[in-house]
Amino acid sequence: MLVPTPTVSVIIPTYNAGPRFGELLTRLQRQTHAPQEIIVVDSTSRDDTAAIARRAGAIVLELPQAEFDHGGTRNMAAARAEGDVLLFMTQDAMPADEHLIAHLIAPLVEADVACAYARQLPYADADPLERMARAFNYPAQPQRKRADDLPRLGLKTFFCSNVCAAVRRHRFHALGGFAAPVIFNEDLFLAATAVLDGYAIHYAAEAQVYHSHGYTLTQHFRRFFDNGVSMRSNAWIYPYAKVGKEGGRLVRAQLQQLRRERRWHWMPRLIGESAAKWLGYQLGKRYTRLPRAWCARMSMHRRIWDKLQRQPARAEPGGVSMRE
Repeated sequence: MLVPTPTVSVIIPTYNAGPRFGELLTRLQRQTHAPQEIIVVDSTSRDDTAAIARRAGAIVLELPQAEFDHGGTRNMAAARAEGDVLLFMTQDAMPADEHLIAHLIAPLVEADVACAYARQLPYADADPLERMARAFNYPAQPQRKRADDLPRLGLKTFFCSNVCAAVRRHRFHALGGFAAPVIFNEDLFLAATAVLDGYAIHYAAEAQVYHSHGYTLTQHFRRFFDNGVSMRSNAWIYPYAKVGKEGGRLVRAQLQQLRRERRWHWMPRLIGESAAKWLGYQLGKRYTRLPRAWCARMSMHRRIWDKLQRQPARAEPGGVSMRE
């Protein structure tokens, strides 16, 4: 169980985080439960990301861009962290208020809760489809998910986005940390390991960050190609993906809302996005049948393929597996 006032280490991987990165760091430092430390792992950004972090008092760890991977890079920072709680964030998320950390870590006081993740609100410039997706995946009601939810929720039981997520440091290491190397879904795999080990995942809807994307159809394709690759590379989790079918439910919900709001001109875009995601995911699941050069071209994370081709598929959690 956590101490009454746990210390928090915030971990943020960065690459060309841009001018708003300073605002993110300022908002974190002004939290009612301020972090003990902010650790920025920068992949040799070409802009002022590292300098902005240092000016804000953050600890900056630097590594070559070619060495980045979603799991291993976060593990490196976690090994350096000293807080009771590890709070993972991405560079494009922004705390919605000064109570984010307090709300996010509150559920971790309970011994059976391994991880907690925040609600994601769309930025003001998000398009209608992105707004609908955030509302679908991040509703206003909190939720606690355990292994007995698997027959009903399937893979959604393990959903725990490290766009903004917290985990007790000792539990993180006991679970083996994040899978590494991993192209995608490092947070899902960590949460799955926790749930299958008897712990709960808490969706803290009161903890809120702004986070949304403006992806092109090509970017949607690449992202879901990587998603398919990660699922196929972790065969132990694949059976759980056959329950729930959240993707289909999301598309139906978006179609219904577009009809209600009479936004007919957005329907072709929805169809295009859905097709790009489906095709990317199906190809990603079959990546072992494709030439490696093709896979790298279709991927959103091309540099990691040199690592992946040296890494055998994982049949079950354990070892370098899992975790976020």
